Formats: sequence, structure tokens, C-alpha cells
Amino acid sequence: MKKIMEKLSKTGILGLKSEKQDDEALLRQVDALFEMLSELYGADKLVLKGTKLEILPYMRSEKLEERVLALQFLVLGRTGAKKVPQLNEVPAVLMQVEEELATVMARRSVEEKLEKLVVEKMQERHEEYLREIKLQVLKENSGPETAQTFKRLAMLEKMDHQGLTRSAMEVLRPQRLEEVVGQERAIRALLSKLASPYPQHIICYGPPGVGKTTAARLAFSAAKERKVVPFSKEAPFIEIDGTTLRWDPREVTNPLLGSVHDPIYQGARKDLADTGIPEPKLGLVTDAHGGILFIDEIGEMDSMLLNKLLKVLEDKRVFFDSAYYDPTDNNIPQWIKKIFEAGAPADFILVGATTRDPSELNPALRSRCAEIFFEPLTPTDIKAIIHNAAEKLGVTLDEAIPERIAEYTIEGRKAVNLLADTYSLTLYREECGDGTPTVHIREEDLLEVLRTSRLSPYVLQRGEHNSEAGRIFGLGVTGFVGSLIELEAVAFPIEGDKGSIRFNDTAGSMAKDSLFNASSVFRHLTGKELNHHDVHVNVIGGANIDGPSAGLAIFLAIYSAVEEVPLWQDVAVTGEISLRGKLKAVGGIFEKIYGARQAGMRRVIIPKENSKDIPSGLKGIEVIPVDTIKEALEYVVDRERKTEKAVAS
Repeated sequence: MKKIMEKLSKTGILGLKSEKQDDEALLRQVDALFEMLSELYGADKLVLKGTKLEILPYMRSEKLEERVLALQFLVLGRTGAKKVPQLNEVPAVLMQVEEELATVMARRSVEEKLEKLVVEKMQERHEEYLREIKLQVLKENSGPETAQTFKRLAMLEKMDHQGLTRSAMEVLRPQRLEEVVGQERAIRALLSKLASPYPQHIICYGPPGVGKTTAARLAFSAAKERKVVPFSKEAPFIEIDGTTLRWDPREVTNPLLGSVHDPIYQGARKDLADTGIPEPKLGLVTDAHGGILFIDEIGEMDSMLLNKLLKVLEDKRVFFDSAYYDPTDNNIPQWIKKIFEAGAPADFILVGATTRDPSELNPALRSRCAEIFFEPLTPTDIKAIIHNAAEKLGVTLDEAIPERIAEYTIEGRKAVNLLADTYSLTLYREECGDGTPTVHIREEDLLEVLRTSRLSPYVLQRGEHNSEAGRIFGLGVTGFVGSLIELEAVAFPIEGDKGSIRFNDTAGSMAKDSLFNASSVFRHLTGKELNHHDVHVNVIGGANIDGPSAGLAIFLAIYSAVEEVPLWQDVAVTGEISLRGKLKAVGGIFEKIYGARQAGMRRVIIPKENSKDIPSGLKGIEVIPVDTIKEALEYVVDRERKTEKAVAS
């Protein structure tokens, strides 16, 4: 506005406001105004406007008043009757024209400036758009590769061609169900539950290294060959470890069930994040759809995550939720809309494996699953595994090696590892030149591996066919594996009735209750008081036997020590005793029998109430169910030595 006023001032127009202005000055002022109008609108447009307003004659007139009238119509927008102003009115009219013209020119200046800015901005956007188009074309033609990315790709491809041979565990892993040793009953149960028109969810219990995972995988492959099963030939077997399943309670990430990557979080696809669309990430339960989801160490899973998994088992679908999901948004792809509205399919069979006791697992999980127990491996099973592994490795063995390995482990995996370590040591020692030696593994090499690994024999006590007073073997269970518990007792006759009974503090409070029960049963059975003796009962090794199943063993140790009755040292016993001398049922019979057989016991005494728990087809050990302590004494006491001692006395 200021610049326009300066321009008007230079023409001599402003400042001519006195009544004494002469005609010549007014004419110059009018001419200047017409010239500015011509520059503002253009001569042609100015003539067209004058013609439209019917003032063209006034514009070309020689009279000052008529030309001023034309300015009024052109600038001030006058319409209607054309009244020529008087000469004395001309200065005032010209002042109005000047002010309006200044306003118009100022507005035009601002508009030109804005238009210039708009043009510049449009030019910038146009150039930016052209750059994006060029980059897109370059990307489509050349891709994201650079010299550096090509170099890294070449390195990866080179590494792919530089592979080692398979590990020993891969070579020795069973490839057929027939190669899984010692688990015939468990495999039969697995097949019956999978190879069915209505397969069941399963939990596999058992000690580590007995083939739970391998058996499940091979049983599933065998089940798919049956025509009655709902599994297709391409049905997946998804294997995961329950100890590694970690998730975010905010549901930002959940590898098992799946999660939603909201636009504000990293991980959503760029095209979805830019439009504010949440992206579902499907989990392993959807990957296992139509097949098996195998979770090893399922007992170690997070409890809340396990409960969410149980909900999926019921619904056979996974449902997702997100505050960013808008079902009315037309930009949402159909696949995302379907997942949010109908859920992702997750119809699978769950197979879990654990080394935990069933009582430690979620009851809701157990109620949905069939339970299969894998058996501890016997020395015979370990020997068979070693012979099979030696055949696969193409080696010969010293005759004592399978027996020696069976002494140090009851795990098939550990047995194979020991053989593989010994095989490597033998190769290192022999240094064969052609690289394809006929390897013979010696017992000395195995002993060196055992010493290096600082292993000790798994079975420390073994049954011996002799008798001894005050010593008996009880049975315990730890992690599906039975083991011997060695108890010993001594009794010292004293004068008076101030005798005492001592027992290990580490044995546990329930074991001490069994000790008091045993003393009462002793009095009931023999009619004698223990307070005439100082009795000391000891659990060898200080083991914790906090359970009622040691009651029979404690009684027999005390009875043998006080009465000086010899007991067979290849007989193991288990059972809870009542105050009336009855034997009550206990748990873990299956594992205890296998533990006794592992230790070379000839006979196992169990409560009669546990008769149903005796394994079918059991070989190599005699299991005798009894109802009372008197019956147990018939099988535990060495009658011949007792008779000889009685005659000698």
C-alpha cells in the first residue's frame, strides 16, 4: 500500500486538494489515473469494460468533467444515470477515485504475492513428486541392492556351501518307531490316541532322555499314513520349548498365540502404519492349524500364557483386539478385517512333554488331555541303544562297553552322547591316514571319557544275595525314576526302661512319624518294649524320605536290629504301615519297581492295595504284594540263618 501511494505521489496527484487547482493540473491527474487503470486492467479490457458500461464516449471526451464521470464508473463501480459532475466537484471525486484505486492496487499486489507463493509451493511439490517418481522407477529397475549388499549376499551364499557334516546326535536319532527302545507301551498309547478319527490332546510324562519328543514326532508321521485320521499328508508338526515361550502382558508380542502390531509401535508394515491400520501377527498355534503343536517342558510355561492357550483349545480360533481397529474404515484390507471379526484358525492337537510330576501341572490342562507315561530305561534298554548307535556309526565295540555305559546313565540321550564322545576320542587317537578307518572303540577310551566328564555310576547300591541284620533297602521316586534308599539300624540293650530312639533330622517329619508308628507296631507284634534298648536308625547318605512309604523299611530295620534277625540284601520294600500292622498303598510303584530292577534286586515287596500298579509283562524281578507286616517278614527274613542262630543259642 505504501509503494502504491508513493507511485501516486510521483504523478503529482496527491496534494492537489485546494480549490485553486487549475484545469491543466486536473487533466494531468485524470490522464495519470487512466494510464494506471490501463496498466492495471490492460487497454483492451479497459475498453471492453467502458463499452459494457456505455461510457466509452466519456472516456474519449476532451471535457474534464466527462472523463471524471468515466473514472467514477470504472473505479467506483457507479451504475444508472450518468450525471456529469460540476467542475468544483471534480477534486472530491478524484480523491475518492484515488483512494479506491489505491485499495484495488494494494489488493492486487497482495493477490500477486500470494499467487507467486502458491506457484512456488506448487513447483516445489511438483519437483518433489518428480523425484519420488524417479526414485520409484530406479528402485523398480535396480532394486535395493548396492555393491555392499551384493558383497554380503555373496558371503552368505559362500557360507551356505561351507557346511559341516551332520552331528552325531542327528545321525543317531531314531528315524523309525521301531528304533525307539524301551517305550513300546507308550508308543502304542500314542498311536492309539493320534491314529484315530477323533485324535486327543496328550501329555507325555517321563524322565529326560527317554524319547518323548522323538516318539511323538514319529507317531504323528505314522498316524498320517492312516486313512481314518483327519490329518492331511502336509499337516505340520510345530515343535517349541515351553521354557522359551516369553510374552508381553501388553500383548505387543506373543509368539505362541499371536499379537497385534498397532500403528504407533514399530513392526507394523509401513503402508498400514501410514494409514493407521493395526496389523495382526499370527502365532505358532495358527502355524500348527490342522496338525500337531508339540510343547516340550510344558510344565515350565507361564501360567497365564498357558490359560490363554487353553482358551484357544476350546475355541479352536485365536481372537485379536486393538483400540486402533475401526470396522468402518474402508482402507482396511479384507484379510485383516476377517482376522479381527472371525479370528485366526487354530484347530490343532496339543502334545506336551514334561519331566514334572502330574500333580505339579495345571489341573485344567490335565482335564483336557490324555496322559501317557514313558518308562525309565533299564540297563537292557541302554545296551540295545548302544548297539544300535554303534551300528549306525559303523564301529565295533569292546564287549564291556554297553554294560559299562548302562552303569553310568539311564538316559538314552546321555548314553548316545557318551558313545559319540568315545568315538571322537578313538578317532583322535588312531590318526588314520585315509580318513575312512574301521574304528574299534576300546573300554579304556570310554573310561577316559568318564573320568574327563567326572561321572559316577548311576546305581551306587546293588542287591547282593546274602543276609544281614539291621539293614534293609527301601524305595523312593525322584522325577519318574525310582531309586534305592539304604536304611540301617543298631540296638543296644540297656538296664531299665530309659532307652531312646535316634533318627536322621534330614529324613523329614513324616519319616519320623513312620518311626514312631514302627515302634508301636513292634510292641504290638512282639509284645516287647523298645525302651529297653537304645535304637539308632540311619538313612545312608542323609536322604530326605519325607513320605509314609518308608514305614515298612523303617520297621524292618528296627525289628531286625533288636531281634537280631537277618534280612535278605537283594529284597527291596515299600509301603505305609498302620498301627495294627497293615500295609497301606503308596505312590510311585511303577517307578520303584524299575528302580529296584535297575539296582539288581531279586524281589520287591509292595502293599497288596498296589497290585493293580504292577507293570504287565514284567521280567527280571519278582513283585510280591502283601497285606500285613507278618506276610512281609516271610519274604524278607533269611529263615535258614535265623534257625541256625536259634539252634546255636
